[in-house]
Amino acid sequence: MTGVQTESLEVFRTVARYGSITSAARALGYTQSAVSRQVAVLEAQAGARLFDRLPRGVVLTSEGACLLPHAEAVVDRLAAARAELAALRGLSGGQVRVSAFTTATAALVPRALASFRQAHPGVGVTLANGLTPALLDGLAAGDADLAVVSAPAAAGVHPIDPARFTVHHLLDEHLLIAVPGQHRLAGRATARLAEFAEDAFIVGSATAEDTLLRVSLPPGFRPRTDIVAPDWTAKLGLVAAGLGVALIPALAIRSAPADLALLRLDAEDAPVRQVLAATAAGRTVPAAATALITHLRHAAAGLELA
Repeated sequence: MTGVQTESLEVFRTVARYGSITSAARALGYTQSAVSRQVAVLEAQAGARLFDRLPRGVVLTSEGACLLPHAEAVVDRLAAARAELAALRGLSGGQVRVSAFTTATAALVPRALASFRQAHPGVGVTLANGLTPALLDGLAAGDADLAVVSAPAAAGVHPIDPARFTVHHLLDEHLLIAVPGQHRLAGRATARLAEFAEDAFIVGSATAEDTLLRVSLPPGFRPRTDIVAPDWTAKLGLVAAGLGVALIPALAIRSAPADLALLRLDAEDAPVRQVLAATAAGRTVPAAATALITHLRHAAAGLELA
């Protein structure tokens, strides 16, 4: 039965349900002759009579009774597919897969997801964390629909290949240095890294943070790293207790303890970092991912970064 049209199967099912070509035509909004032609075409494709024509309607032949459940299954599955496609387009169903670097999930991504879910409660959301290179690899592999990543903002530096990814700028993030409330520089708005030569630094790793996040070390500067604390909240607590200073990305700060101060590190020591929403270039972006980018932009605009 090659070349069978869905419309013919729907007409066949309706005629079988009503037992009358006239009643089926009325239910479908077709003319009686149009329904008769559809049935005749389907019978020709099936190579068998599907209905016996009686004085008061029609009844299924054995071939028609055999075909009916298959016709119903095909029509129902296609109707379900149309409904699911409409839900994807209308953001009343489906799923969006998001990945993001860790500090973006402190406030930016959660705020965007909360507003997105409120606007589109029928869309499921999954969230994965990782480092930007791994996030981009996963995006390219099709493991995510959207990735929130970071990149240097320096002119002429393009670490994200535009041939592979389309990026949407969300915000520019500065690096902060947290100091105890009684620190000699606590009243300053900005500071140079060299001014902390006498301070102990609290870092997230004894081996992986030799460069203290993304800073440029002044000549001869050798930071003293006495305490390792991978959690941002723990770092702030240790700083507040007077045990050292710590470099903190602005996105990692949700609320700073009252007994410490946050200074912006001079741009010559720590360049501004771009936070971007990335999608795979050359692929159709799901409607849910496109909508989520808008929510990410609104969330970014509402953040009060130091």
